[in-house]
Amino acid sequence: MSQVVDEGHDPLRAQHQYTHLYTDLLRTVRELGLLRRRRGYYFTRIGLVLASFVAVWVGVGLLGDSWFQLLMAGALALVLTQVAFLSHDSAHRQVFDSASWNDWTARLLAGGLVGMSAAWWRSKHSRHHGAPNQLDKDPDIGAGVIAFTPEHAAQRQGLRAWLTRRQGWLFFPLLTLEGLSLYVASLQHLFRRGASSVERIEAAIVVTRLGAYLAVLLLLLPIGKASAFLGLQLAVFGVCLGGSFAPNHKGMPLVPKTMKLDFLRRQVLMSRNIRGGLLTDFALGGLNYQIEHHLFPSMPRPTLRKVQPIVREYCELHGVKYTEVSLLTSYRIVVDYLNNVGLRARDPFDCPLAAELRSAGGRNLA
Repeated sequence: MSQVVDEGHDPLRAQHQYTHLYTDLLRTVRELGLLRRRRGYYFTRIGLVLASFVAVWVGVGLLGDSWFQLLMAGALALVLTQVAFLSHDSAHRQVFDSASWNDWTARLLAGGLVGMSAAWWRSKHSRHHGAPNQLDKDPDIGAGVIAFTPEHAAQRQGLRAWLTRRQGWLFFPLLTLEGLSLYVASLQHLFRRGASSVERIEAAIVVTRLGAYLAVLLLLLPIGKASAFLGLQLAVFGVCLGGSFAPNHKGMPLVPKTMKLDFLRRQVLMSRNIRGGLLTDFALGGLNYQIEHHLFPSMPRPTLRKVQPIVREYCELHGVKYTEVSLLTSYRIVVDYLNNVGLRARDPFDCPLAAELRSAGGRNLA
């Protein structure tokens, strides 16, 4: 179970030996050419996803007034999940050398196809990458429907407290609402006071896409079937997208808001990789290589598999704990962690990160 780091231990001396670790690793990766763009891969993948998107809507048109449309709703959700992964890659500037080309590709994929704001997601996701699992800094463990820290759980009363004590078991049912939650947060960001001119353009793209989506559904289907189509599509989309992000950090060590960590350990010790083959890579959009992605955010997705053995060996050589489990094991860890947070059954000194710091400190003192 993940725990908050022991702040009583002074990590400065222990950090000294890690000062140049990331620089050395980055130099090796660059020399091997593993940061080069893979435009052929991305052009092919974007083309296939666009073709799938069009095929789904052709299928919707051909089926007409039928409950078999629910199959198309599920298919659309799966396609939109892959579009979201591509927008994620482009926002991380993995596709093109040009920052502008990457940014606009991310906007068009997210806004024009998914109907979501890339600007909102990038702002939130950049803060997560800068401080994964750090209290009051990582928005992914902030207060919300689910309590990710004992402090958030302790503030809840009544029905919310009862639900929080069982939130691990409720996690996957709640993911069916994640799609709707993402759309609401995206629109709130775009229509907030002080939005930039680019965000206003993005808002127009998003509103046009959402409006056209609803109009097509209501034109082709009775309101009952249209509502069922929309509800199922949002539910499947939420489960697929939320289920791909959940295994990566939940249940890993939490970092106090004032603690300073070097880049290598900040990214490796708070991240978890998921074992699997090409099917796992596809289903999770390459996020199963979470450690490598956090160390090299602009590395093209297909290269993450190649760099993994280098990173794992490097971490083992320098005594940095590298975590990799199966997908089912990761979900079990997430459920157990969330239930334990809800019950506040945590020992603040039983912490993998604190142990790492103490061990490093002992080696330095020796």
